[in-house]
Amino acid sequence: MKRRQQNDLLALLQSFFVDYLERMRGASSHTVRAYRDTLKLFFRFLAQRQNASAADLTLNDLRADRVLAFLDHVESERGNCASTRNCRLAVLRCFARHLLRHDITRSEQYGRILALPSKRTTVRAATYLEPEEARAVIAAVNPQSPFAARDRALLLLLYNTGARVSEALAIQSCHLHLDRPRQVKLFGKGRKERLCPLWPETATALHQIVVAGPKDGLLFRNTHNQPLTRDGVAYLLGKYVRQASQSLPHLRTLRVTPHVMRHSCAVALLQAGIDVTVIRDYLGHASVATTSRYISSNLKMKRDVLDAFWKRAGIPSASPRQWHPSSKLLAFLDSL
Repeated sequence: MKRRQQNDLLALLQSFFVDYLERMRGASSHTVRAYRDTLKLFFRFLAQRQNASAADLTLNDLRADRVLAFLDHVESERGNCASTRNCRLAVLRCFARHLLRHDITRSEQYGRILALPSKRTTVRAATYLEPEEARAVIAAVNPQSPFAARDRALLLLLYNTGARVSEALAIQSCHLHLDRPRQVKLFGKGRKERLCPLWPETATALHQIVVAGPKDGLLFRNTHNQPLTRDGVAYLLGKYVRQASQSLPHLRTLRVTPHVMRHSCAVALLQAGIDVTVIRDYLGHASVATTSRYISSNLKMKRDVLDAFWKRAGIPSASPRQWHPSSKLLAFLDSL
């Protein structure tokens, strides 16, 4: 009986990845790896806790109290933050929903897992670059370097389209239309297609590497003519950010990842007055709520909204008086 339960767990695990994630949801390889890593950690935790092998686990071992113990382990022993804990829980919930669809006899057991709440976390404002900072990073590419054309085209593309790094690295020559209307076809989460317009500057930069590169296959490649990786993009971006920080010291205070270029594109579009529903489609967001988070990130937009409200309310603004510290104030600070 136990052997059969072990086979049931393996069969449902395989169908979860192959039939549900890959075929039904069209999950990207990055998503599949993230789900795989969470479930591997969970099963290893269960096996260690029961002093057994992971091969001995059955569907009966997947219980809410053990999921909670695993989440505590993730925070207390692995040192992960609350947001990572919530991501692990989201994966386990997704797997529990799959089990519920195929194993109704344990519906109460899986339902308890689905009822586990996420932990409240502090929502941090998205990091982004102002337009002059983004342009400085792109301008930091040395035109004399062997891969200047590739690097400049990549940075321009990320900022121009707000593409996820996985979307940018999946681009092939056949996905580009570099004559008017200049555009690129991107494949987002769930293999959703969208077309993004290109600046003439971006199209020219892409044309240079299309002409020099292979006629088929992925567009962005490393020094060994292999497909460029996410880590490779992060390394290149970090290098140019450090160079740009020589003239813009503020960049040294920021952790600029490839995804920050996506944030920068979104905020620049918002600053230009583009409606959030249009930006949602431009970035390939599933929900406008995801796009709206960028509004809270930009202090200038908040000031503009406040000024517009001030004028609409008909309240005359007082002329700001320049503040000068008094001698008593400075004397007090000196006494501390």
